[in-house]
Amino acid sequence: MSIIGVNGALAGAYQYANRTQKTDKGVSFAELAAAKAAGTVSGQSFEEMMKGKYPEMKIHQVDASKIPSGIWCRTDFPFEKFFDDNVDYDKVVNWKPSGAAPAMNSKECQARYQSTFGKKSVLVPPALQEKMDNDPALAQKVANTVDAFIQQSQMPPRAVSVLISLDENGEIANWTTCTEGGFMGPSEKELRMLAERKREKEEKAAEYERIAEENAIKRKLREQQEDERYYKTTSIAREAVSAAYENNIMGATGILQ
Repeated sequence: MSIIGVNGALAGAYQYANRTQKTDKGVSFAELAAAKAAGTVSGQSFEEMMKGKYPEMKIHQVDASKIPSGIWCRTDFPFEKFFDDNVDYDKVVNWKPSGAAPAMNSKECQARYQSTFGKKSVLVPPALQEKMDNDPALAQKVANTVDAFIQQSQMPPRAVSVLISLDENGEIANWTTCTEGGFMGPSEKELRMLAERKREKEEKAAEYERIAEENAIKRKLREQQEDERYYKTTSIAREAVSAAYENNIMGATGILQ
């Protein structure tokens, strides 16, 4: 998907994007990690790592999984709201189209796209944020995933704005970019791949749950069998003691007689 033609306003925005992206590469995650190892910085959170390299990045804690994948491809979806500091999450997440999508090269769409140039934003589900708060290695992994996507987006046609929506496991669920050629989002093929990957993960999770449940049942049965063997052994021992006692009593009685 692309916009036909580039006007003067767009060219100015590209120059702004170029200036901002020169500062993006000032600090690498490797340098941050080295500084951490040297004790010059404390443990880096996901937000600190990302903003250490992309100071202008917006990071929103919001579960965007409710947004259907097809909505991300619509030209009238107000994705640009996520590049602001203050976002009405409920309004954007639950947005519904009211008619046909406007043409990508319409003045309305052009103005909205231009407003995002030079900006980056990441949507982090609260469940993922909690995991990263408790697992620095996961935070590093997610930061690397986001950084790799941003770096890839700089390949032609170079992106001048990037919006990434993560799932609760730290994988990229959806994304939207504005490039020098226009607005881009997941293609139909990519949407199918995302859906397939999600399905595979759900099936694997269900399989793990099934195996865990089977193991729990087997463990319960083993415990029951061990209990039965214990009580059976105890019962036999008691019977033997009782029989010996009775024999002793009877023997003693015979002697007395």
